Amino acid sequence: MYQTPYHTQDLSQYRFLVTGGAGFIGSNLVEYLLKWGAGKVRVLDNFATGSQANIAAFKANPAFELLEGDIRELDTCRKALEGIDLVSHQAALGSVPRSIHDPLASNEVNISGFLNMLVAARDAGVKRMVYAASSSTYGDHPALPKVEEQIGQPLSPYAVTKYVNELYAGVFSSTYNFHTLGLRYFNVFGPRQNPRGPYAAVIPLFIEAALRGEAPTINGDGQTSRDFTFVENAVQANIKAMLAEGISKHEVVNIAVGQRTTLNELWQQISGIAGISLSPHYREERPGDVRHSLADIGKAQKLFGYTPLYSVPQGLALAYAWYKAAGSQFSGR
Repeated sequence: MYQTPYHTQDLSQYRFLVTGGAGFIGSNLVEYLLKWGAGKVRVLDNFATGSQANIAAFKANPAFELLEGDIRELDTCRKALEGIDLVSHQAALGSVPRSIHDPLASNEVNISGFLNMLVAARDAGVKRMVYAASSSTYGDHPALPKVEEQIGQPLSPYAVTKYVNELYAGVFSSTYNFHTLGLRYFNVFGPRQNPRGPYAAVIPLFIEAALRGEAPTINGDGQTSRDFTFVENAVQANIKAMLAEGISKHEVVNIAVGQRTTLNELWQQISGIAGISLSPHYREERPGDVRHSLADIGKAQKLFGYTPLYSVPQGLALAYAWYKAAGSQFSGR
């Protein structure tokens, strides 16, 4: 992965902070930055959902630095930002079901922790902070494709927290002249995404089932559709957004591929890669889930040249190969 650079600048001149850098998207971003010679890559993570295994290969790199700490502590955020130029804020408690089970924890990490990062980054004078927003912000708005200016009512506590992030970021832009950029991810998948635990995402669950030769379980009738996005596309978006010129206010953009895949189609593709033929089991829909999701990615293309290079089939093939190589030793912890 990351054979193609998404930047033209000399990354050795920049010092990066990746919060949640031991997590799924964060660790992939750290891999890219180190591969392309970043001057410093500091990771802030409390390992609540991140994994030491995700960053083990980076620790010998002199440009890598790990700060174990929690974004819910303002002093920790300030310490993490010392000497930093550019920030990718990936730390969060993801998962709609997790937020329904424990809305207080989601609020503390995703809202209070985010506000701490905003305050600390503003005070540290960083050049740019990019943060992980979410397509869950679109809520019950029925229009497809999703465009950034049209959102509905949130359908879960998680969606509320990610929308509040955007509101805070907008206020910091207009009140303090501190301009951040939010990336509304659409169902990102790929290497290092944890297939274990009660809140695992659908693609690693399907791939694990295929590797075991078992039929997966699908919530609903399988016609639910998503704009699944390979993780390297998300990494590209982070790199280009952090380094973009001419952004003079808070912006939020969709990060996706711009194509819909149903859960039934997803399983057909994965089972095809695995060379198996099994019909999935079906159960009731999950509360808080939207039926269909599809992104308009034109704004990200216009703002900083985002162009997804990996289709869903290409990403699935790469992800399947990674999980197969990782084998039973991969636990995500």
